Amino acid sequence: MEDARLPPLDSGALPAGIRSRFVENVNGLRMHVLEAGFESVDRPCLLLLHGFPELAYSWRKVMLPLAEAGYHVIAPDQRGYGRTTGCPAGYDDDLAPFQVLNLVADMVWLVAALGNRLVTCVIGHDYGSNVAASCALTRPDVFRSVIMMSAPFAPPIALPFAIANKNSSPLLTPGQDKIHRELARLSRPRKHYHLYYSTREANGDMANSAQGIHDFLRAYYHHKSADWPGNKPFPLQSWTAEELAKMPTYYVMDLDKDMAQTSAIEMPSASQIAACGWLTESELKFYSSEYQRTGFQGGLQWYRTRMNGSLRAGLSLFSGRTIDVPSLFIAGNSDWGAYQSPRSLEQMRDVACTRMAELHFIDGAGHWVQQEKPAELCNKVMDFLLTIARA
Repeated sequence: MEDARLPPLDSGALPAGIRSRFVENVNGLRMHVLEAGFESVDRPCLLLLHGFPELAYSWRKVMLPLAEAGYHVIAPDQRGYGRTTGCPAGYDDDLAPFQVLNLVADMVWLVAALGNRLVTCVIGHDYGSNVAASCALTRPDVFRSVIMMSAPFAPPIALPFAIANKNSSPLLTPGQDKIHRELARLSRPRKHYHLYYSTREANGDMANSAQGIHDFLRAYYHHKSADWPGNKPFPLQSWTAEELAKMPTYYVMDLDKDMAQTSAIEMPSASQIAACGWLTESELKFYSSEYQRTGFQGGLQWYRTRMNGSLRAGLSLFSGRTIDVPSLFIAGNSDWGAYQSPRSLEQMRDVACTRMAELHFIDGAGHWVQQEKPAELCNKVMDFLLTIARA
């Protein structure tokens, strides 16, 4: 990451009413946050957690409506992203700071630093969904409700039981799953994007892509949005190579292509770009300029903890525990993220969460639901918050 003295964002980069600032000494970080509804004290707090490859900026369209409803709305650049600094994020740097319980600690430190003892709702999208769910699982006294977006939360693993007098095999890490060999053996050889994102080459492939970061991100965001006509998701039947290969190539890639090459095939036309009201060229320029400065490795560290098993190991401390605060899942109707792991929606609803309000899918949205359909998202969030307030 760059010099810790980066300035806050220029006000012209944000909608009026959202401010950019830094919070020092957040679990070792100088954390960059966006805030709305900060003018009044003692407002209930909403915490918004982005995924990959996004930033706090991805919440810009929903922060003001939520603030106008009476909330103090906080959206950080999470560890490894954007203007948050204080943690080395090279491929050979220590991965321990990126383990999920430390990401939860980042959020506990942040809300305390901002003067909040409680968070009315923590809302996470994509990989941020996992962090939000982990916040609610591990600190329900602080995080009083949770909304998970696009990525279902799997319950912590059941620990091996009554094995002391048996010859038992160690649990394989996700990176050792035989699925990766099986995908590579298909007649059209494939690889899972989680495994790819854990490789040394992934950051350079995207940061130094032939098309440049701006066009890479344009194609990547397009490919996973409702604008891409191939996004017609459906439940997969099993965790097998043949079933996983039914997903688009941004999840199950061709074996011989990197992510930049995968996205380049789906680059939208000039007319499609001009018509993209949910992500204009000036808005995309914000993302591309930030990632040109930082690269992608900070976000990729999160995927590496998933693949080396440390994410699962960290949450194993809470094996047998459930999320017992009110919860809601939201995704776009054209978002494969909700289906990429077979039966994960059911596991979240029936096992991981005891007070799940519903699984809600927003028409006309793909993966980037808070940008593609912000008004519809805000309406659903407010309905949920009003319902739990009345309970």
